[in-house]
Amino acid sequence: MQTETAVLESSLGPSLRRWRVLNRVKQEALAHELGVSQTRISRWESGKSQPDDSDRAKITRLLRARPESAADKALLDLVSRSAVPVHLVCDLTHRLLAMSVPRACEWRAPVNEFLNRPLWRFASEGIRATEHRLTDFGWFEPDAPDIVYRTEHVDFPEMTIPESTIRISRLPLSDGRFARLVREEQDAA
Repeated sequence: MQTETAVLESSLGPSLRRWRVLNRVKQEALAHELGVSQTRISRWESGKSQPDDSDRAKITRLLRARPESAADKALLDLVSRSAVPVHLVCDLTHRLLAMSVPRACEWRAPVNEFLNRPLWRFASEGIRATEHRLTDFGWFEPDAPDIVYRTEHVDFPEMTIPESTIRISRLPLSDGRFARLVREEQDAA
């Protein structure tokens, strides 16, 4: 099983910067909270260095999606009740937060085997390639666009990812952290 700290290096710095900017937290204040220098925060955000395992765990705890408010729980409920195959993951850790019944029917393992676990291990090459280019698409900017991309067919014992067009949408939670809605686009006939 993957740990919650299994976060892509290419996402950690930009995610930290986005969270800090949107929550109006200065690098110096964040550095004090994490017990590091302001220079270290700057280097992480720019990708010039990566945090060690201990600091990575602190950052992941700070940024991981925790849908706890009534509004966040309503979002989980809407995803769970959706009539189309969709799922919601933590934008940073890819932990599954909710999935619709049609999505659960596509996967071969029970929902409880996926909930609160990272889905990254099921990523196709198309998904991985897109994930590594999120910065190029403006994903970490305050007003991020949806991203649409193609993925190839991949079989895993627990699920099949069909060849399809995927749309991801970044959704802010009430505490300033982010979730990601994942759905298939209907291909034009």
